[in-house]
Amino acid sequence: MEKLPEKLLKKLQERDGMNTLRQLNIRPNLTDFSSNDYLGFASSKSIADRAYKLFRERGEQMNGSRGSRLLMGNDRLYEDTEKSIAKFHSSPSSLIFNSGYTANLGIISCIPQRGDIILYDELVHASIREGILLCRASSSKYAHNDLQDLEQKLERITKDTGRECYVITESVFSMDGDSPNLKALVTLCKEHNCRLIIDEAHAIGITQKGIVVSEELTKQVFARVVTFGKALGCHGAAVLGSEDLKAYLLNYARSFIYSTALPPHSVATIKAAYEHLDSEIGLQSIRKLNSNIAILRSCTEKYKISACFLPSDSAVQAMLIPGNEKVKAISERLFKEGFDVRPIMSPTVPPSKERLRICLHSFNTETEIEGLIKLLAEITL
Repeated sequence: MEKLPEKLLKKLQERDGMNTLRQLNIRPNLTDFSSNDYLGFASSKSIADRAYKLFRERGEQMNGSRGSRLLMGNDRLYEDTEKSIAKFHSSPSSLIFNSGYTANLGIISCIPQRGDIILYDELVHASIREGILLCRASSSKYAHNDLQDLEQKLERITKDTGRECYVITESVFSMDGDSPNLKALVTLCKEHNCRLIIDEAHAIGITQKGIVVSEELTKQVFARVVTFGKALGCHGAAVLGSEDLKAYLLNYARSFIYSTALPPHSVATIKAAYEHLDSEIGLQSIRKLNSNIAILRSCTEKYKISACFLPSDSAVQAMLIPGNEKVKAISERLFKEGFDVRPIMSPTVPPSKERLRICLHSFNTETEIEGLIKLLAEITL
């Protein structure tokens, strides 16, 4: 076996020297403040049982999809699931991708054309950035959730006629847990004749159908990406939009065209998870999650560490602890005390913005939440 090139080994050694080398670990059963399983659906027996029933109703036992959707991978279960997802999110159509990463990669790499312009929030997910790199449009970032900065850029850009302009953001940001003012953003895009693309990956859970639906903005958004690997507890994602958008993605989104389709059991699990989300049990889980968010914010005030936390009304709560060494050491201390809270270090976030990323769930108890915040106060104050 040939060795890794020296320049690549050097890069690994540099990262190891900065104590930022990523590794795979299997941690024991700790109190979960780390996973994206916001509603506990990943371990739901009722979802698993319903998915198995849907799978068996097909009348065959298939371990895999046998090819891309455009070859052998499409079937009635896929199409029924997409129709139900579109209806649930008040969208004309939906198209399932294998992950949120490939969904963002697919739509952003093929929709903006040469001569078009993309303006994106500076904190958008890596998958959005990768899609921008792959497309032929020019691009520019704007300051995080700063609509004044965006407006200034739009005023310069939209003076040029004949150029499509796309604005890309997230309804809940995965590292800070905050949200843009979507109503104001929609108005701004309308004034400047821009098309708005919104990633709603982390919005499902704190709301049932996403913030775009809850704020009644579905008809004013060009495309949405919803993912199934967070609150829905399974795998995959969907792009929501017009029938024409779906037809275009079927023909030009390379991450869709050239990927083996999800296996039938995965699609059945997606459908079962949506049915569960659309039930009273699902609504109860959402209410419990939002209650736990309020409990955590109250505890940060009680133990006088609220100033260390970024503002957030979502399941993602970020406690800033500058310095890779320090935030990693505190995470390890929490681990020893039974709490699974992961450090987010640079270069994932900018230097001095290192943080503990605390993910809340409907299944966390008030005792667990207060115990975590009390311990953090003891460690950091």
